Amino acid sequence: MIDIGANLTNESFAADIGEVLERAKKNNIEKIIVTGSSVASSQAALELAQQHPDFLYATAGLHPHAADDFNEDTLDTFKALIQEKAVVAVGETGLDFNRNFSSQENQIRSFEAHLNFAEQTHKPVFLHERDAFDTFHPIMRQHPELCARAIVHCFTGNLDALKAYLDLGLYIGITGWICDKKRGAQLREIIRYAPIDRLMIETDAPYLMPHRDRLKSKMTHKNRNEPWTLGYTAQALADAHELDVQAVHKKTRNTAIAFFRL
Repeated sequence: MIDIGANLTNESFAADIGEVLERAKKNNIEKIIVTGSSVASSQAALELAQQHPDFLYATAGLHPHAADDFNEDTLDTFKALIQEKAVVAVGETGLDFNRNFSSQENQIRSFEAHLNFAEQTHKPVFLHERDAFDTFHPIMRQHPELCARAIVHCFTGNLDALKAYLDLGLYIGITGWICDKKRGAQLREIIRYAPIDRLMIETDAPYLMPHRDRLKSKMTHKNRNEPWTLGYTAQALADAHELDVQAVHKKTRNTAIAFFRL
């Protein structure tokens, strides 16, 4: 399996990252893409990937929560980072109107700059959208060629949003949210409308632990998700699609390999 999104530069992993990676390997995790969401975390993600070649990779971008910090200097830094072999995508970038930690105007400005940059570099794009579909979708519609190499990570939207994104050619990232008995019910119902070869799986660690109550006793940190739990997300996706879980492992792996050019 390939975990296409894990925040391994989060401070919660600082003391035991080596053990975290070993647990991942022992649980059939072949590769992990470490998410960059700021200048500092993107640089740290690259350093971590360079320390673990062919196992860890990185993205480089500015999360919409931090879009107020976007300027030409940050963009130049990301342009330099994306030239590194271990950096496989632009992002995390997008819009988050749920919390508006940064102004919507600055989020849009940062988002569009990332998309233009990704078009110039021909790199895939790692996207974030929360409660911002009505603005996010029209922006992506203006970049039809880019949509074919862009993924909406941690998708938790409704069926209309899912179909609209698929119609644009976007890929969809599925996290442990799909395992949640209550919150994930809608996602389990609608995800079967998405072709399995347009889906990839991710943990978004240390967030979105699948089956939180069931796994607490197995976690070294009870409130910290890790890449080794990815199999639970794969199983939930397999159940929703009525597929054998090994088929989901294979299909999502092959899609990730091709998409990120791993």
